Amino acid sequence: MVKLISVVMFLTLFWVTLIVPSIALLDPLDFLALQSIRKSLHDVAGSSFFTTWDFTSDPCDFQGVYCESNKVIALNLGDPRAGSPGLTGHIDPAFGKLSALTEFTVVPGRIIGKIPETVSQLTNLRFFAVSRNYLSGEIPPGLGELRNLHTLDLSYNQLTGSIPHSLVSLSYLTNFILCHNHLTGSLPSSFSSNTLTRVDLMRNNLTGFIEPDTLPSSVQYLSLGWNKFSGPVDGLLTKLNRLNYLDLSMNRFTGIIPSELFSYPITHLQLQRNQFMGPVQPVEQVRISTVDLSYNRLSGQVSPMLSTVQNLFLNNNRFIGSVPGEFVDRLSDGTIETLYLQHNYLTGFQINQTAEIPLSSSVCLMYNCMVPPAQSSCPLKAGFQKTRPTVQCSEFRG
Repeated sequence: MVKLISVVMFLTLFWVTLIVPSIALLDPLDFLALQSIRKSLHDVAGSSFFTTWDFTSDPCDFQGVYCESNKVIALNLGDPRAGSPGLTGHIDPAFGKLSALTEFTVVPGRIIGKIPETVSQLTNLRFFAVSRNYLSGEIPPGLGELRNLHTLDLSYNQLTGSIPHSLVSLSYLTNFILCHNHLTGSLPSSFSSNTLTRVDLMRNNLTGFIEPDTLPSSVQYLSLGWNKFSGPVDGLLTKLNRLNYLDLSMNRFTGIIPSELFSYPITHLQLQRNQFMGPVQPVEQVRISTVDLSYNRLSGQVSPMLSTVQNLFLNNNRFIGSVPGEFVDRLSDGTIETLYLQHNYLTGFQINQTAEIPLSSSVCLMYNCMVPPAQSSCPLKAGFQKTRPTVQCSEFRG
C-alpha cells in the first residue's frame, strides 16, 4: 500500500513538472497544496472567486494567489469587495505546506471548522487574518512559533478556549485582534513585542486581573470592553501613555482612574459600567471628544476641567456639589452636545431659567439632590422621578 501511494505521488509530481509546462515554474508542493485548498473551499452563491482557478494553467495567475520565483508568498481568498458573499467550507491543513507564505487572508464568509495545527509550519507568515467567519475550536498554540507574525486577526468568529500564552513571545506582533469570539481565561502577561499598537479583545468572556507589565507602552488602541476583567488598572493605564483609543466598558474593574489618562491623545474614552471609585481629577482641560464614565462608583465634585468634553457621560455615579459654571457657559454656546449627570447627588446647576440651550445639545440632571432645570432633556432609561428622596441626600456623604 505504501509503495502504491509513493507511485501515485511520483506520477502526480511528474505530471506537474513535465507534462504541463505552463505550470512548471511553481513548486510541486505548493501546487498540491493549492489543489487541496481549492477542494476544501467553495464560492457562496453569488461569488465567482474560484472561476480563475483552472489547474491546467499557471496557479500564479489565479485570483488571490501571489508568487515569487516558484513559491506562493501570499494567499488572499475571496472577493475583497465590500458586500461580497464570501466562501464556504473549511481551511485545509495542506495550507501549512506553503513554506514561503507571508500573508494569508480570508474575506468574511461562512468558513467553518478549526484553524489547522499546520499553521505552525508557516514560519515566514507575517499577516494572518480570517475575520467574520465561523471558525470554532481553540486558537492553536503553534501560532506562537511564527516569529515573523505582525498581524493576527481572528475577530468575529466562534473561537473558544483561552488565549495561548505562547503568543506573548511574538516579538514583532503589531495588531492583536481577537474580538467577538467566546474566549475564556485570563490575558497572558508580559507581551515581548515593542511594536504592539492595537489590542482588541472586545466581547469575549475573559476574566482575571491585568498586571501593569501585561502590555508594552507601545499600545495605542486598547479595546477590552464586554468581558469580565477585574481589579485595578491604574498601573497599566499610567504606563500606556500613547493611547489614542480606550474601551474598558462592561467589565468589573476597580480602583481609581489615573488623572494622567485625561491628557492622553484619546478621541474616545469609554470606562462605563465598571466599579471605578474615587474622584475624577484631570490636571488640565480635557480635549477628548467623548468621555463615558457612567455607571461606576465615582465620587467627589465634578471637575471644571471636563467642561471642554463634547459628549460627557457622568450619570449613575456618586458625584456631589454644584455643577461648575463652566458647563453652563459651554452649553449656552453649543460646545457641549451631550451632558448626562443624572442619578448622582448633585445639589446645584446655576443656569438662568430663561437661558436657551441649543437644540443640538442634550443635558440631563434628573434624580439628583435638586430640581433639574426646565431645559433638562433625558433619555427614557433615566426614569421619570425628577429628584432624589430627601433622606438619601441628607445621608449621603460622597
